[in-house]
Amino acid sequence: MTGDYAVIALYIAGMIGVGWYGLRLAKTKSDYLVAGRRLGWFMYSGTMSAVVLGGASTVGGVKLGYKFGISGMWLVVSIGVGILVLHALFARRLVRLKVYTVGEMLDLRYGGRTSTVSGVVMWGYTLMLTVTSTLAFATIFKVLFDLPNWAGIAVGGSIVVLYSVLGGMWSITLTDIAQFVIKTIGILAILLPVAISSAGGFAGMSAKLDASFFSFTSIGTDTIVTYFVIYTFGLLIGQDIWQRVFTARTPAIATSGGITSGVYCLVYGLAGALIGTAAHTLYPDLASAQDAFATIVERLLPTGVRGLVLAAALSAMMSTASGALIACATTTTSDLLTKLGLKRGGEVRRNRIATLVLGLIAIGIAMIVDDVVNALTIAYDILVGGLLVAIVGALFWKRGTRQGAYASMVAGTVSVIAFMIIDGVDANTPIYWGLGASLVVYLAVSFATPRTDASTLSVWTRRLAGEDTHTSIREQEPASA
Repeated sequence: MTGDYAVIALYIAGMIGVGWYGLRLAKTKSDYLVAGRRLGWFMYSGTMSAVVLGGASTVGGVKLGYKFGISGMWLVVSIGVGILVLHALFARRLVRLKVYTVGEMLDLRYGGRTSTVSGVVMWGYTLMLTVTSTLAFATIFKVLFDLPNWAGIAVGGSIVVLYSVLGGMWSITLTDIAQFVIKTIGILAILLPVAISSAGGFAGMSAKLDASFFSFTSIGTDTIVTYFVIYTFGLLIGQDIWQRVFTARTPAIATSGGITSGVYCLVYGLAGALIGTAAHTLYPDLASAQDAFATIVERLLPTGVRGLVLAAALSAMMSTASGALIACATTTTSDLLTKLGLKRGGEVRRNRIATLVLGLIAIGIAMIVDDVVNALTIAYDILVGGLLVAIVGALFWKRGTRQGAYASMVAGTVSVIAFMIIDGVDANTPIYWGLGASLVVYLAVSFATPRTDASTLSVWTRRLAGEDTHTSIREQEPASA
């Protein structure tokens, strides 16, 4: 595997080198957190695709294809649909707001005092999202070096933390573009055709597998619906996704680049399911479906090419892990620590420290969690159940009040966690109970409390229209100010 080692070593060195270069670009808070809001169409589209297609979409997508066939695509397809809806309906508004976090948007719309609760929920979501991609590193390093899971997680996680801490969103953006290209070549251009061909093509797979593997609903209609509720809605409101939207140079770039990214996600989801189906055809007796991706790569591809595909998988994991990590750090510093009055040091320094500490915490958690799909489900259940109603209400319903938003976030989050305990993490019920409780409480409390004052709504309306430039001017001040 000398050739594989060489490819992976080159890839890792490149990521660290790009991260070091990003250090020179991160001079202000805006640079470090949203890449100066200067990304054009290609960089925006590539980084958006990179951040949403991580370990759960790659290793987890192939796993679902191994178990359910073509129907295993729905998890990633639901993510792609979320990206499409986000950019068709919301992206232009978000870019014009010139904020850094979901919590800041809620405070702007409702008049303050909601970002602490939303920040706690978003913090938990982004941290668990970081964990899912960090956890997936174990699969790659087990194939390459036969490392135990904890060691693979430590190696992969440390690389992500290093380049993320150095240059923030600029380092992450530059590494994401490289990762997007490698992922496209490795997964779509190499592994997909090799896997299908080795399995005898579609005719060969059809002859060896049960017909359920070629049914679009074999995974279960209730599961498909739940994927769309959790992941499509989750993509509409996640801090990691919004923070990428904030990097667009213009609203038009965000819209067109995001729609392109959404289509790419749909293709990626289908590819993962087909690779998993081919893996089941070739290796039907694997001890765990979680090993399907690593097995098909290790046994089918020649040295060097195998290293490139493993680098592609690493790219998927690292891009999502780094995006979630910077989102978690931003939420921590902007929505939580600021409320506690912890403002010592420059903006960039505080965010670097937060990124480092949270990265180490995520690595530690990943060492004791053993399923990427379950970890991702926990994160999205809490996010959607806790925040969706308050965020959509902020954007579309003027009668919604701060008290209603606050109460709905608490009710939704508590309901999700309670039903995870009662029915289990794998159950579909927690998200529905969470959304139901959140909606009922939001409506009831909003109607029972005074309307948001006119001055707050006036500022909100001007920001949505792009007429308030105060924030964008302030962002250009030195980060240490």
